[in-house]
Order: sequence, then structure tokens, then C-alpha cells
Amino acid sequence: MDRITLTGVTAVGYHGVFDFERRDGQPFVVDAVLYADFTKAAETDDLQYTAHYGEVAELITKHIEGEPLNLIEGLAVRIAEGILGNYNVAAVDVTVHKPKAPIEVPFGDVTVSVHRERS
Repeated sequence: MDRITLTGVTAVGYHGVFDFERRDGQPFVVDAVLYADFTKAAETDDLQYTAHYGEVAELITKHIEGEPLNLIEGLAVRIAEGILGNYNVAAVDVTVHKPKAPIEVPFGDVTVSVHRERS
């Protein structure tokens, strides 16, 4: 399966279980891998046979900036389902990074990843 990989889509969101996360917001970073067959796109050189990654980045940003959720697991699933519902892809992997998560010990990053396929 062919892939489009989009990494580092960053926006401020208000997701988290703590009041200050919902009030102050924090950066979220999303990576997405879109799986599709690019044969027709390559043959025709036509965007309609692939996924417009600029639009995908905008969809991801809208979800990050959108309705606050307690869990980034829900954010990852909503992004994955949004991509599958709007673009001609067979499957998608989405990773949500929460690099400023309220953790009391030193850490580099927290991520949640989901894989969804078209049924």
C-alpha cells in the first residue's frame, strides 16, 4: 500500500482532564500516515485520485483547536475518522503528541496512536 506521511501538524488545543488545561490550552502535535493506492493518481496526474495533504493538515488543525476532550485518545480517533470520512484512503495511522502534558517527572513526549481502516 502506498503512503502519504504528514508529520508535525501543530496547533493549540484545550484537551485534558485538568481545569487549567482547558483554560490555558497547550500545543498538540499530530502525525498522520494515509494509506492508499496511488496507481490512478500517478497515471492521470490528477489530485482527485489521492488525498490533498494540505486539506488533511487543515482538518487535523480544526480537530486540535475544536471541541475540548478529556483524553487525547478521543482526539486521535476523531482525527482518524475524519480523514477516512473525507478522503479516498484505505487506512490511516494517527499519532497525537502532548509534549507539555502535566507530568511531574522529566519526560520528552507523550503520544497516543490509533490505526483505522475503511470497512
